[in-house]
This record gives sequence, C-alpha cells and structure tokens, in this order.
Amino acid sequence: MPLNDESILNLPFLHIRKCEDRNPVLIEADYTGPVRCPHCESVQLRKKCPFVRRVRHESIGERLVWLILRGYKYLCRGCGRYFRQRFEGLLPYQCATEPFRNEVCQDHHDGICQRQLARRTGLGSATIERWYHRFLTRKMAERKNAPCPRVLGIDEHFFTRKDGYATTFCDLQHHRVYHVVLGRSEAALESYLAKLPDKHRVRVVCIDLSSSYREIVRRHFPRAQIVADRFHVMRLIGHTIHQLWRQLDPVQSRNRGLRSLLRRRADRLEPDQAQNLGRYLQAHPAIEALYCFKQELWELLRPAGLNPSACRPRIREFLARIQQLKEAPMSSLVTLGQTLEAWQDEIARMWRFSRNNGITEGFHNKMEMISRRAFGFKNFDNYRLRVRACCC
Repeated sequence: MPLNDESILNLPFLHIRKCEDRNPVLIEADYTGPVRCPHCESVQLRKKCPFVRRVRHESIGERLVWLILRGYKYLCRGCGRYFRQRFEGLLPYQCATEPFRNEVCQDHHDGICQRQLARRTGLGSATIERWYHRFLTRKMAERKNAPCPRVLGIDEHFFTRKDGYATTFCDLQHHRVYHVVLGRSEAALESYLAKLPDKHRVRVVCIDLSSSYREIVRRHFPRAQIVADRFHVMRLIGHTIHQLWRQLDPVQSRNRGLRSLLRRRADRLEPDQAQNLGRYLQAHPAIEALYCFKQELWELLRPAGLNPSACRPRIREFLARIQQLKEAPMSSLVTLGQTLEAWQDEIARMWRFSRNNGITEGFHNKMEMISRRAFGFKNFDNYRLRVRACCC
C-alpha cells in the first residue's frame, strides 16, 4: 500500500497532500470534511487566516509518524464567535491523535513498561501514565451499568500493610472481575453491598469457609445458594491430617520428600513413589489409617456436576464420615468434624455445581503481577481501576 493512500491515516476527511517517506514519516494533509461552529452548530461561517497543526499519529510499521494538518480559523455569523477548525480523531489542544494515544495505551496494557515506551515514542513517562489512566477510565465506562452476575465468587486478597485486605467479587460464569472493595468485614462491605443493584439476580455464591462471608451473603443475597469452595475444604482436611502426622512422627515429618508424597493424591504417585510411601505407612499403622481416611474423604468430595440421585448416597457417606471425626479420640479431628458439620449444607452443594473460586484465585495471581509491575499502589481507587480493566 503506498504511503499517499488516505486509508493509512485511519482518520476521516483527510486528503494527503505530501508525504516524506523517511523515519519519522512526515505526512501533510488537508481537511476536506464539513465544518460547523462548535458553539451553535451553525454552518454560516466566514473563513479567516490559515493555521498548521503538527501532531503525532499512529506508527506505520516500525516507523514513527508526524501528521501536519492544514486548517483555517473561522468566524461564525450565527453567534459571532471565532474558532479554529476541528479535526475528527484529534481533540483540541492535544499534540497527538486518538489512534496514536490508543496505540501507546494498548502497548502499555499488553505489558510494555512506561520506560521502554517513552524511549520508543519520545514521550515522557508521566504523559504515558496520564494517557493510560484515561484509557482505563473509558474502558471501565463501558461496564458501568453491567448487571450483577448470576454466579458470584467472593474471596479476599492482600492489598497493603496499611490498608490490609480487599474483597474480590468475581463473575464465575463469564470469567471476569466484577468489582474490588477495600476491606473484608461486614462493616467495610456494607456501604457497597447496600447500593449494589440487581442483587436478586444472584443465584449461586461461592466462598471459602469464612463465617463472616457467609453471614454477608445470607443478608445481602437472600435468594442465592451458598457453595463452599472445594479447594479450601480439601485443604482444611489435608492440613488437619498433616498436623496430626507431625505430632505422631516429629522426626520423619521434617523429611521434605516424604512430606510431599503424603500431601499428594494417591492416584498421582509414580510407581516408585507409591512403593516408598507404602513401606513407610506399613511401619506406622496409625499414620496409615489417617492417610487412608484423608484419601477416601478427598475422593468423596472431588466429583462435581452430579445429579440429585448421584448426590444422595454421597451425602449419607459424608454424614457418616463427620460422625467418625466427632467420635475420634484426637481433639483436632473432633474440631474438623464440627467444622464440616457446620458447613455440611454448603459442602454438599459442591457436588451439584461445577464452578469454584479457582477462577478468583487465578485473578488474584494476576492482581499481584499488576501490583508488582506498578511497584505497589498507594491509592486504592487507581488499583481498583487497573484491576477491573485488566481482569475482564
């Protein structure tokens, strides 16, 4: 495509008059579109003196582009005001076109740091940051009136030492962050949840084993069913069994290789690993009983998306396992049984639903990378804007 083709400008009503094919590329263009008064929209104008605007434009290949626009100053006969001719795609008093600003912001959004962009484009880091902030604001304006998701995931993540934790509301159905609120207590979330529109649309809420979050959901989402997060339930079981193993065998519990084998699922062990673990468990019958109980309970809780008829026998077996834990001679197992009993309804719903907070945890990893790339955030509003724009 030749450089004098008007389509390369990606701007309407511009006719290329001259083009110098070098680096940077200099393109002189004249505006051929209609002109109206920006104050009264009148077309009764009187042409006055000409003027020239030199602005940056989106790159052609790897070469920078300077756009030299020729226009005129006008006198409006309707309102009697003077004004300079406006160009579509170029805001008043700006030294860069909108396509060029979007190009820089998209490169920064895709992971190129401000310092590298400043070297490439000849701009300042503060200018790039200001453009990028406006880019995020426009991007978030598109989701301003987004309805409340039907499948909601709620989880906490660490923000700063000063402000503490923040709560993430994630749309598990469409895999995007719906909102981020500073704080994790009911008092901190009250003002946001009280104004949240369309709360009646929420049908399923996935949370970890947090009593405060459960009370928040019951109060603000009365029509939603609470589902416990499978990862946190299985981690609680594994952590309790691991603590008992440390009490029964404090010496071998420091062995990192053996500790790794005991934490894994039995079906994911290699043949030699299973053989080594089997020899250790045969020498310690009490630990073998705990290990087998953990594996059987994990296998019971692992399935998802089952129909009601397939859930009924699992519910009976799960209640029997809870009774075994409550009658165990060890206090930690009794505490585990009481916890599972308090959350038995939410845990039983895990078999019916396939969604879990693994999506939310994945977004937390992305949020941590966003914070690292920015060397931390002091303003939570800027952090929330960056997260909602990037995690969608």
